[in-house]
Amino acid sequence: MPRPVFNGMKQRLLTGLQSSGALHIGNYFGVLKPFLDIYRDYESHLMVADYHALTSLRDPEALRANIYNVVRDYMAVGVDPNECVIFRQSDNQDHTELAWVFNCMVTVPFLELAHAYKDKVAKGLEANAGLFTYPMLQAADIALYDIDVVPVGEDQRQHLEYTREAVGKLNRAYNAELLKEPKEMILEGVGVVPGTDGEKMSKSRGNTIPLFGTTEEIERAVMSILTDSKGDRPEHVYAIHRLLKSEEELAPIYEANKGRYGDLKKQLVADLEAFIAPMREKRAQITDADVRDVLTAGVEKARTTSHETLSRVRTAIGINL
Repeated sequence: MPRPVFNGMKQRLLTGLQSSGALHIGNYFGVLKPFLDIYRDYESHLMVADYHALTSLRDPEALRANIYNVVRDYMAVGVDPNECVIFRQSDNQDHTELAWVFNCMVTVPFLELAHAYKDKVAKGLEANAGLFTYPMLQAADIALYDIDVVPVGEDQRQHLEYTREAVGKLNRAYNAELLKEPKEMILEGVGVVPGTDGEKMSKSRGNTIPLFGTTEEIERAVMSILTDSKGDRPEHVYAIHRLLKSEEELAPIYEANKGRYGDLKKQLVADLEAFIAPMREKRAQITDADVRDVLTAGVEKARTTSHETLSRVRTAIGINL
């Protein structure tokens, strides 16, 4: 497959994960796996979104541990730090500065329409100002690096629409092409990864299967998957199983165990263990010092780009003297 190019160079791509808790298989199949499949074809940026985590996490020790863990997770699944800029959001204050500029460009009614905000508040998450303005920090994350494409599932399309709106408002306000409007890369077959209750897998719902869990933790999570007593196939179990195997591979398994939900769950446990075990072993070898080295090198590369971008914006809006 030929590498995508833009003006004779590789296009830039960015994705990231919050450091708000242990990663689960929804994070892997929704974000990490799609990134793994394409990141070498782009000038890729992989961000630990620790400021974003503050919208819901109030445990400093947990946040610090999660930052290390997220980078370990990236490396354990196969991301090569030499072929990708891996950095931490909070190591680069350009993010919060550009987010403030964007906040001054958009309206309260515009932010109130955000699907993610409305959904999280409806589920009981505190409606704090950080959660409300989250899309503008996310827009800054993307715009700072002149990103061309952001890989997302269909359910995240609005994130990119909000980024383009913020960038467009800034460009029009100062009559200049200050920032690039990114495009979403809708990943085919990637969308909502089901949790153990059939809803979207989410740390906040507690319906996850841990990505690097022990055999016992994986088994406990799988055995808790809700099943419908009607029909021969437990659909929630099957939906998760399809992440690991094709319909053709699963057809004889589900036919042979028709109506035997416990046996099908045991098969899912075995397949998940076979999938997770090699990554779990690799992850155990990655030290805190390894993580610090990766983040230090990554943020230096990230700042080189973001400082240029922010300087351009500061000059245009009248901050630079």
